[in-house]
Amino acid sequence: MKLVYAQEPFPEDLESSIFLAGPTPRSPKVKSWRPEAVSILKKRGYKGTIFIPEPRDGSFGEDFDYNEQIEWEARGLELADCILFWVPRNLKTLPGFTTNVEFGLWVRSGKVVFGAPENAPKTKYLRIYADKYGIPSSDILEQTISDALNMLKNKNPV
Repeated sequence: MKLVYAQEPFPEDLESSIFLAGPTPRSPKVKSWRPEAVSILKKRGYKGTIFIPEPRDGSFGEDFDYNEQIEWEARGLELADCILFWVPRNLKTLPGFTTNVEFGLWVRSGKVVFGAPENAPKTKYLRIYADKYGIPSSDILEQTISDALNMLKNKNPV
């Protein structure tokens, strides 16, 4: 399994890749959901590449270039075989408003899976569109990851 963090170079050759889309902490006090997702993927034996739109050290430093981040994420979303949206939204600490835009851009791509905890605020619209476009949807991270792995398996049958 190869991990590619924010603003790191993308690999030249990709066999299977997942972009972990969703809210990103902007404060070190807020826990990211992505390490748990990576851990689950590792336990499930995923051997591909994971694009993680957070710094490797977990902190956006003073030299953070927002425009470069936007370009990196756009490229990663384009390259990914599967875009896994997990939206554990908390309006005070993990609002994820950009996630809504990204979801809207990719909702018809055929490479999206969606998940959000049952009690996550302001996710009803996303859930409705996931249903409308036949996007696998769950309120459990583990199931959302299973949906992503199934999508990849169906795209690249062995």
